[in-house]
Formats: sequence, C-alpha cells, structure tokens
Amino acid sequence: MAMRSRHLLRAALTALSLALALLGAGPAAANAAPAADPVRIMPLGDSITGSPGCWRSVLWNRLQSAGHTDVDFVGTLGPQGCGQPYDGDNEGHGGALVTNVASQNLLPGWLSATRPDIVVMHFGTNDVWSNRPTDSILAAYSTLVDQMRAHNPAMKILVAQIIPMNPGTCAECAQRVVALNERIPGWARSKSTANSPVIAVDQWTGFSTASDTYDGVHPNASGDEKIASRWYPALAGLLGRGDPGDPGEPGEGGAACTASYRATSAWQGGHQGEVTVRNTGTGPVSGWSVRIVLDGGGRVTQVWNGVLETGADGTATVRNTAWNGTLAAGGGTSFGVIVSAAPSSVTVDCAATAT
Repeated sequence: MAMRSRHLLRAALTALSLALALLGAGPAAANAAPAADPVRIMPLGDSITGSPGCWRSVLWNRLQSAGHTDVDFVGTLGPQGCGQPYDGDNEGHGGALVTNVASQNLLPGWLSATRPDIVVMHFGTNDVWSNRPTDSILAAYSTLVDQMRAHNPAMKILVAQIIPMNPGTCAECAQRVVALNERIPGWARSKSTANSPVIAVDQWTGFSTASDTYDGVHPNASGDEKIASRWYPALAGLLGRGDPGDPGEPGEGGAACTASYRATSAWQGGHQGEVTVRNTGTGPVSGWSVRIVLDGGGRVTQVWNGVLETGADGTATVRNTAWNGTLAAGGGTSFGVIVSAAPSSVTVDCAATAT
C-alpha cells in the first residue's frame, strides 16, 4: 500500500510540474506555431546537373548568403564534391535522356522518395546529341510535368533553355540546341497554370562552349557560375523574395525592364556591343524591346539573339526572339550588336510586355 501511495504521489507531482511549466511559459509558448518545413528543391537532369554539376553548389551558397536558409535540395543521388560545403542531393543522372526517363516511367519513383516542392530541370542535352526530334523532347517534358503534378498539384517548375553544345563528334548539335530552345518558352506557357507555374529560364544566351565548358558540352567553373546566376532570380522569386540587389522595388506591379549597354570591342569607325535586359518588375514578362539611340550618326548594322527593326529616322529597335522573351522577375538576358559609331554615342532604353 505504501508503494502504491508513493507511485500516486510521484504521478501527481509530475502532473503539477507540467502544469506549472505551461503556466510559466505563458500564452505565447502555448500558442507557438511549429517551425515551417523547408522548401524541397529537386535539381533534375543529366550529367550537366549531376556529374558533378557544381553549379548546384554555387546556387546553394548564393541562396544561403541571400537569406534563403529554409531550403533543402533533394534527390536520390548524393553530392560528388565541388570544393565548398553545400546540400548536394540531386537527380542528375549522367547519360540520361529525358525521352527515356519519360518512356520508362522513372520520375514517379524519384518524386515519391524525395517529395519536392520545386523542380529545377536542365534536361535534353543527350537527346539532342542522340538526334531525338524536338517534338519528342517536348512531349517528354510534358509527361514529366504531368507526373510532377500527380505527385504534387502545386509543383513549381523551372525549365532551362539548355546551354549550347559543340562536341567534336556532333557538328549538327549546336543547331539542334537552338531549335529546341526556340520552342521551350512557348511550350512552358502552354503547360503553366496559376497553381503550378512552368517557367522557362534562359541558360543559353551569353554561354560560350569555348570559354564556359571543358569539352564543348559540360560546364567548367565559369560555366557553373553562369548557370547558377541564371537559376537564382527565378528560384528566389518562387521562394517569395527576390535578390536584395535586384533593382525592382517590393510591391511594384505591371511589366518593367531595364537595359544596360557595354562595348566589348572597338575599331576605327565602329564597335561591337552587348545589351543586357533585366526584368525589374515583380512578375514575369512575355516579351521586351530595346530602343537604341545613336547620337551623332551611325547605325546598328548587325544583331544576334534579337530581332532588329530600323525606323525611317535611323533609330534601331531590337525585340526578343521567340525563345528569349520570357523573363522571370529579376531574370535577364542579353544580345549583341555591331554599330558603325563610337561606343560613347549609344544610349538604350527598354519596354516590357506582361505575361
């Protein structure tokens, strides 16, 4: 009986201690919300994403530095080492074709194992190399998007216009990439929904197979930096706040863009320049145009990665191509020009069209 009394007393004292602890904590502790789960991000693709895919380490650390610490990169594959600490989980399968991943139904298992909220996809390089038709690649993209939404109806999806390629064994690959990239923005718009946006991210413009890859296909350190810099603004926008360095102000509405100009080389009577267009609004834009004004004569004689229109007064307007007009908030692209005037004579301004 004495033993039973001691057990009852101990239970009563424990209950009293718990009650006092709750009272001491007060209403704030009693009503405190549980910590939010991190946003789960799946990098999806082939060896450009996973072997070793060090743009992921650059992107991860940039997100951390900007305050996006509540993210979790996920995938069934682990890191392969990139010289800096980072969350290396990924779904970058070396040698994989997106058409095979779709036809073999591989993605649902990866999704079930990792439960992503956002997918960052650079996929199709091996399909281009294998001469798979552009229509087949886009159909595979559609299959993967449908599978992502079956797993998570609110999945957010970033899809790359893939980096250029120029392998020694495939002279036709460079143009095949262009053909695929021209179709991706329109495909993305056709698949995008309010609940599950599909956003094309331009990884092609400004990327050089000569200086940004080590073999004409796979990125080197400068290529990794460029890839990460293109993913970052689109991904930061999905995470709820943009890059603190972006010129857009919180709460801005409508479409807005800026254009900046720099000369890349010059000669007697002319020069080559690069115009960078950046979306400074809070939402995506579906198109842009840049007006180039030349003081003191001269004209724009050539443009690449843009469509040139010249007015009767000689004023040049460059509009986006079919594949580089869609820019996520904070995103950017660039085009090149040849001008028959000195660099100091050039001024530029930009107009954008809302999605």
